[in-house]
Amino acid sequence: MDNKQLLNIAEGMREKSYSPYSGYRVGAALLCADDSVVTGCNVENISYGGTICAERTAFVKAISEGKRHFSKLAISVSGEELGYPCGICLQFLSEFVGAEFEVICGNNKGEYKSYLFSELLPFAFSSKSVNRVEK
Repeated sequence: MDNKQLLNIAEGMREKSYSPYSGYRVGAALLCADDSVVTGCNVENISYGGTICAERTAFVKAISEGKRHFSKLAISVSGEELGYPCGICLQFLSEFVGAEFEVICGNNKGEYKSYLFSELLPFAFSSKSVNRVEK
């Protein structure tokens, strides 16, 4: 699947967003290694900490369906500027993707730019970062 096709799916997911507080709609489409696509949208909560981003929604759905290998992710936002994953989403994604994972960032005009995950989060905190102490 090419980037524009995946972005079109993410654009469609924007419409399912629940964003009554910010009005900022985000859709995501995650291409899995088996060529299936898992989608997500942002779901806001009046307790802002309870809000979940579209990217994490897609990954949580995929993981809960037993998927563990991913090819690329497209994100489409309702704003005119390109939308990028937030810091929490980047750290969350680092658990499941490698440096070469592709992230396609789009806006409400159909414009987009593709990045390697390592460009968006060059110094991810990972299990390699943790010094385990044995007792």
